[in-house]
Amino acid sequence: MTLQEIIKSLDSLSGEEQDSLLEILRQRRVEAIQAEILANARELKEAMAAGTARIGTVDDLIADLSEDEDEGS
Repeated sequence: MTLQEIIKSLDSLSGEEQDSLLEILRQRRVEAIQAEILANARELKEAMAAGTARIGTVDDLIADLSEDEDEGS
């Protein structure tokens, strides 16, 4: 089923059903974002424990990237 077909089929739902569907979709999106944040946090925690992550400012990051670029040349 294409997105356009799904959108078209929503016309057959009542206003209350459409509202319920929107709430379900919103909640699923929130849960997906939360899961992604948790996965990123776990990855960072593992990198910190392994000593492969560094903490610094944006300026530090830019400097590190510039150094890496210079070393690759």
